[in-house]
Amino acid sequence: MGDLVKQILATPIQLTDQVIKAADDAATFKQECAELKSKTEKLAGLLRQAARASNDLYERPTRRIIDDTEQVLEKALALVLKCRGHGLMKRVFTIIPTAAFRKMSAQLENSIGDVSWLLRVSASADDRDDEYLGLPPIAANEPILCLIWEQIAILYTGSVDDRSDAAASLVSLARDNDRYGKLIIEEGGVGPLLKLVKEGKLEGQENAARAIGLLGKTRKA
Repeated sequence: MGDLVKQILATPIQLTDQVIKAADDAATFKQECAELKSKTEKLAGLLRQAARASNDLYERPTRRIIDDTEQVLEKALALVLKCRGHGLMKRVFTIIPTAAFRKMSAQLENSIGDVSWLLRVSASADDRDDEYLGLPPIAANEPILCLIWEQIAILYTGSVDDRSDAAASLVSLARDNDRYGKLIIEEGGVGPLLKLVKEGKLEGQENAARAIGLLGKTRKA
């Protein structure tokens, strides 16, 4: 898993370096490029932190968040490269709306929020310290997906008691809505639930077994 995540992270990390260099070379819109550079540097630090923690990252949100981040960085690079302008004529005729920089800055900020959330949700129970994880920008339109990611992440990294609570939360979700059950299956919830059945305390085992039973019905539906 760790090597796979490092491969996923390699391209966006490389893109951050390219955006930073291109921003340094900007001949026009220097202030705007400097702002994008600052946000990109912050994002680069988080991505490198994610690479160091690759063995602990929960794969499903990692793939989605990093894919989205890579697309944002590609757009940022394309925008900043327009500001390099070699020669007077190119500078005169390179017209970039100010709104493009504002939009790009907001997208980079969202990526920073997403990767920060990914690092927090994938942290061990001791490191997480019961902090409220909040909602990552990527899940703003689908908050239930974020909740499912959180509970499955706890099943992977939480204490025995936390894993029991997470299984109970998944039971509630799967019972309330078949679609939520399908999401739990798609996002990799079955594996850690099966593990909890074998390793957890009695309450955790019962919660996990109940969740698996509900998910089994969802799969057949």
